[in-house]
Amino acid sequence: MNPNILYEDDQLLVCRKPAGVPVQSRQIGVMDLESSLKNYLALKEKSGQAPYLGLIHRLDQPVEGILCFARTPSAAAFLSGQLTDGTMRKYYLAVTTAVPAHPAGTLTDYLIKDGRKNLSAVVSPTAKGAKKSILSYQVLAVQDSNALLEIQLKTGRHHQIRVQLSHAGFPLWGDTKYNPMAEAAGEWLQIALCAYRLEFRHPDTGKDMAFKITPDNEVFRLFQVRHTI
Repeated sequence: MNPNILYEDDQLLVCRKPAGVPVQSRQIGVMDLESSLKNYLALKEKSGQAPYLGLIHRLDQPVEGILCFARTPSAAAFLSGQLTDGTMRKYYLAVTTAVPAHPAGTLTDYLIKDGRKNLSAVVSPTAKGAKKSILSYQVLAVQDSNALLEIQLKTGRHHQIRVQLSHAGFPLWGDTKYNPMAEAAGEWLQIALCAYRLEFRHPDTGKDMAFKITPDNEVFRLFQVRHTI
C-alpha cells in the first residue's frame, strides 16, 4: 500500500486514509496505515532504525479521510494537547438517509462502548462508564430523502458520529452497524463518511495548518461535492 501523503516535514506527517484500511491492526498479514507509513519512512531515511511515528487521532476502518501523525515525541505532545483542548478542528462530510428537522444544530449525548461487540450506544448520563459526546452539524444540501452534512466533532468517542446521527433519526448512508436501512440491504456498502478537513497549529512554527480533500465515495457525487466544499 502506497501512502497518500498530503504534507510532510521533520515534525509531522499528514496523509489520506482510504476507506477500509485500518489505522492500526493486530492481525497478522493485514497491512494497516501506521505500518505502511513506518515502512515508507524507513525506506526514505535509510537510518537502520525504526522511525518514530506518533498517532494523534484515529478514524474507523470504514471511514476515509485526513489523519495527522507526529514525527517526534515533542510534536506528539503538542498536537495531542490541541486535540484535548479543542484547538485541533476536525470536520467531516456525511450523507444521511433522512433529512434533519433543523438545518443546523448541536447533538449532545452520552455514549457507552461495548468492546466485545465493537458497538457504542446512547445511554443515560448517569450510566456507569457513560462519556459525554458532542458534535455540531450543518445541512449543506438535500436531495430527495438524503442530506449532505458538514459535521464538526467536538469530542472523539468510539463510533461517535455514526451513533449520534442514528440516534437523532438521520443515520449514515451505508452504515450497516447503526442504520437499519443499510442492514436491510443485505450486502456490503461503503459508509458515506469522510474526514475531509483538518486544522491545527504546527508544533514547531505555530503556523496555522489546514488540509482539505474531496471524498472518493460515489454517493457524495449526488451532491456535486467538489462544488459544495
